[in-house]
Amino acid sequence: MGFARTCSVTLVGVGGVVVEVQADLEPGIAAFTLVGLPDKSLTESRDRVRAAVINSGCTWPQKKLTVGLSPASVPKAGSGFDLAVACAVLGAAERIDPRVLADIVMIGELGLDGRVRPIRGILPAVLAAADAGYEQVVVPECATAEASLVPGVSVLGIRSLRQLVAVLADEPVPEEEPDDQGRPDPLLAGLRIPGAGAGTATGLYAPEHQDHQPDLADVVGQTAARTAVEVAAAGRHHLFLEGPPGAGKTMLAERLPALLPRLAREESLEVTAVHSVAGLLPPGKPLVDVAPYCAPHHSATMQALVGGGPGTARPGAVSLAHRGVLFLDETPEFSSHALDALRQPLEAGHVVIARSTGVVRFPARFLMVLAANPCPCGRHSRRDTLCECPPSLIRRYQARISGPLLDRVDLRVEVDPVTRSDLTREGPGGESTTVVADRVRAARERAATRYTDTPWRSNSEVPGRELRHRWPPAPGAMDDAERGLERGTLTARGLDRVLRVAWTVADLVGHDRPTTTDVALALHLRTGVPRGVPLAIGTPA
Repeated sequence: MGFARTCSVTLVGVGGVVVEVQADLEPGIAAFTLVGLPDKSLTESRDRVRAAVINSGCTWPQKKLTVGLSPASVPKAGSGFDLAVACAVLGAAERIDPRVLADIVMIGELGLDGRVRPIRGILPAVLAAADAGYEQVVVPECATAEASLVPGVSVLGIRSLRQLVAVLADEPVPEEEPDDQGRPDPLLAGLRIPGAGAGTATGLYAPEHQDHQPDLADVVGQTAARTAVEVAAAGRHHLFLEGPPGAGKTMLAERLPALLPRLAREESLEVTAVHSVAGLLPPGKPLVDVAPYCAPHHSATMQALVGGGPGTARPGAVSLAHRGVLFLDETPEFSSHALDALRQPLEAGHVVIARSTGVVRFPARFLMVLAANPCPCGRHSRRDTLCECPPSLIRRYQARISGPLLDRVDLRVEVDPVTRSDLTREGPGGESTTVVADRVRAARERAATRYTDTPWRSNSEVPGRELRHRWPPAPGAMDDAERGLERGTLTARGLDRVLRVAWTVADLVGHDRPTTTDVALALHLRTGVPRGVPLAIGTPA
């Protein structure tokens, strides 16, 4: 009789649970039993592991074999247990010393020839192992860079089961030459799975890292909209842009991610973990250190937006945009149920998905940008009489975005059509992305200094009660906003959001606390009603 155990990790959302993989050999008819709530792909590992062991030059034990995955009450999914199962079996057969295996976490899928393939979610799996106190992790060689992002863990990257057996048995390690030299390595296919998430509809990462780098100076005119984009970036405020086609709504949204500061180390690990689980990490870039940009098509379902799907729940667009920008172009064309599902992550900063197998939690703290035409034909405005849509159709079209969702949007700006004088004007245009990004970074630093020793880092996160009592505006600055609450033009939530935006404006212009002018600009950006204050924070466009 032989017994051996090692460890692997099962993922629950972007978190992980360390699983002990136990192998027991007993005399009897040769059989392979796998227990411990495995899913279909894990059940199939019996055939993969047997073929991989034999093709790696090891002997498969001809005894009654039972492999248990503990804790048995936790559902296990995926092919990442293959490596741990194979080593546990070889340990029970005394090909490997069982004592060597006990404190090692092994993550990887086995091919029939014994090669080790990468899986999705390497980073969160290694994070879970580190949190559980494990210091040694074995991963596929091509995923070593991603696993090495976790501090305090010794990572061994291997290319085949033969190599791992040689290392654990203290034998000479064989060289494994990649097949099809000069061609793409098929082992890398598991690191990025096209179509695995909603964000693949458009570029996931900030446009500044694409071949063409959009600049805010490309936007002609649109002083109010440019100011709103700057305020949104500085305070992480949600933004709604309404205007006719061709006015520049999409241009402004695409340039917003480049205004955001680079992600801190902890934020980068959060974002990378989500994208690793979704299979969207680009090859050669194990750490996402820029704000992601996710722009799903308006045909996206509720599951594509907030996460879910059949079987194991997958992160949706709101999680793929975590710490970045979620852009919903043609917002009224989205399903009303999908849009209303955004209300919970907008408030909580995460998504909770309940399934029969358990509850999954995905992070979802994103900056939302909505863009919409004013009517189906797109020509309805206060100054344009070319719209032929009947008033009832316009009301129905605009009502597709519910009031409760709009109430959670801090900034609402009407984007006017670009005029001939704006297009033909000579001389310098508006400020560039670099200039505005520097101002945004300075405003973020002021807010972070103010909120030291608190759980908040940006103005949009601070509860209104805390702002009113701990960081009040200048005396009388909120009088106009409070009158709006009395008249019913502002809700209590809207009043708090005006105060948050006013703090962001104050941080951008360098005021110690919001003044009457700062609050007036915040009111203008929320209600669209002019307040007699300059709209441009920097140099006028």
